[in-house]
Amino acid sequence: MSHDLAATSATAAAGTAPDTIAGKPAPEKAARTTRPRRGGFRFPKITTTRLLLIALWLGSWQVIATHWIDPFYYSTPSAIWSRLVDWFTGGTAFGSIWEQILVTLQEAVLGFLIGSVAGVVLGVLLGRGRFIAEVCAPFIKAANAIPRIVLASLFVIWFGLGMSSKVATAVVLVFFAVFFNAFQGAREVDKTLVDNARILGAGPRQILTTIVLPSATSWILASLHVAFGFALIGAIVGEYTGADRGLGLLINHAQGTFDAAGIYAGMIIITVIALLAEYLLTLLERRLLVWRPPSSAADARI
Repeated sequence: MSHDLAATSATAAAGTAPDTIAGKPAPEKAARTTRPRRGGFRFPKITTTRLLLIALWLGSWQVIATHWIDPFYYSTPSAIWSRLVDWFTGGTAFGSIWEQILVTLQEAVLGFLIGSVAGVVLGVLLGRGRFIAEVCAPFIKAANAIPRIVLASLFVIWFGLGMSSKVATAVVLVFFAVFFNAFQGAREVDKTLVDNARILGAGPRQILTTIVLPSATSWILASLHVAFGFALIGAIVGEYTGADRGLGLLINHAQGTFDAAGIYAGMIIITVIALLAEYLLTLLERRLLVWRPPSSAADARI
């Protein structure tokens, strides 16, 4: 008893609250120490820094191209901007720029949808069926090793210069990107969870829809971010190989006329499309994974 009183008086003399002595920190202090400090101006500071880096990059490029390198080969930001203004106000040599964007976007979206669905379905099925996966493994690896540019040339011969050959090229690029992630996601499902579901009477279809697919969702959605970029690449490569419309045709024409500004302008338009698609896919991912608890690294996401 005397030891407890001595401890209490000592801590009181040191200015410690009674709740702390009992092992219970004061609510105000606990909240004050555990609440993370977040900068109120974090987002504007990041955005401002990014804009300054872009301005520094473009300004240095303009100065270097004016005084030290030949702008005929490397172009300048001002010439690229002029080319973009000409395309969006007066059109291109092949018609309206919006028509070229729409054609490329249609090819990329169709290739993305078809390749993603095929990749998810086959990836999950082979991921759950080990025997058929072992049988098909060498054929899938051989097909994935074929250079895509060769397939693009074959697709132009098979399907012509229309949209079909570009969609086929995009499908091939998207399929393998999604397939391997879906396959691995289906393989990574917790075996104990599947066994428990079978003990409770769940059939193969119920296991697939309630356990396998939700577990593989993160893998599949992660691959979709890369897959749309591959779909754009497939559409552009197909148009570059042979087409009568599209952004790839514009870039090919700019290369043939030594128009470096036109090449850069086409690249900028493609980049903007890819960034908008990435933003939409991020919104879709957040909506589909709303059930998942937030990770500790969520605040550090760029």
